[in-house]
Amino acid sequence: MTPVTVVSALSLAAWLWLLFARGFFWRTDVGLPAREEPGVWPSVCVVVPARDEAAVLPASLPSLLAQDYPGRAEVFLIDDGSTDGTGELACELARRHEGLPLTVASPGEPPAGWTGKLWAVRHGITLARAREPEYLLLTDADIAHAPDSLRALVAAAGTGGFDVVSQMARLRVVSGWERLVVPAFVYFFAQLYPFRWIGREGRTAAAAGGCVLLRTGAAERARIPDAIRHAVIDDVALARAVKGSGGRVWLGLAERVDSVRPYPRLRDLWRMVSRSAYAQLRHNPLVLAGTVAGLALVYLVPPLAVVVGAARGGTAAALLGGAAWLVMAGTYAPMLRHYRQPLWLAPLLPFTGFLYLLMTVDSAVQHYRGRGAAWKGRTYARPDVVPDEG
Repeated sequence: MTPVTVVSALSLAAWLWLLFARGFFWRTDVGLPAREEPGVWPSVCVVVPARDEAAVLPASLPSLLAQDYPGRAEVFLIDDGSTDGTGELACELARRHEGLPLTVASPGEPPAGWTGKLWAVRHGITLARAREPEYLLLTDADIAHAPDSLRALVAAAGTGGFDVVSQMARLRVVSGWERLVVPAFVYFFAQLYPFRWIGREGRTAAAAGGCVLLRTGAAERARIPDAIRHAVIDDVALARAVKGSGGRVWLGLAERVDSVRPYPRLRDLWRMVSRSAYAQLRHNPLVLAGTVAGLALVYLVPPLAVVVGAARGGTAAALLGGAAWLVMAGTYAPMLRHYRQPLWLAPLLPFTGFLYLLMTVDSAVQHYRGRGAAWKGRTYARPDVVPDEG
């Protein structure tokens, strides 16, 4: 056996393991679980952290204010030091659109050890506690909700006994780069955190920060958000904290919860991924090396094996690489259908995987240059120099 044949066989074996032993991550039928409407609807406070979101608020905030919720609900938009008039625009939108009451507040600059978003969330939760809500809906300023979104989330949490019910919002897919990169982003996320495993007992925990319904009692037990105040990937950290404190977590794909934020250029998507990719690897160079090797084996080897095998007459390598490539494309097809994209994009996944490999390496490079995770004018320090305030 040639080295190319051996590596091709390893790649195919990896894909067969992913296909059958990784929680069927590639399936997209994990929607909100079965639910029954309660006799008495619990109260809910919606907390929206927002920093320089004037461009997307007109498409998102009215959908929150228009929620058809039978119980008591209120929206708190926390203006996190915006310079584009986010807070003023939110008040104007509330005046124009009837619906849930809106409170706009500002927490000031975050203290050392806090990310700006979580400091804003903390301020919003503090304001909400005066209303004594049973649930908190944490949702980003770029997320538009269908009118029945809140009642569906609450009914699912109550029926299933979940402390966290989160939905992965459908991201915008309009530009060519969005078509190539965005469905793969969700596909890779599901590969890391298989949705079917999250709802079960065990260590796997994750949430999608754009739409997280959180039981207030569970938040208090898990000390949310104080316990995760430095987290850049705050949604996964939140789910881990809740599950670690004995709570139940559910995550699935949304049908009627959408992100309205555009990522028209590769540069925009690159920044979205690279700002937190190395944090996902816990800033560990050995994990980075293993991740790069794994991405190369799983995504790059199959097409390379086909090309090299065909060029050098290596039939076995070409067949093994082709089989791995076929399994890869087959597992990606359901996500493309979920995003209503053409299936001819599925064989291009190796190229997208290569882009993500480069984004991950770039994230590490930025980290070691001392730039940390940058987002909306803030750069967060490396975790080893962020003070732990106990």
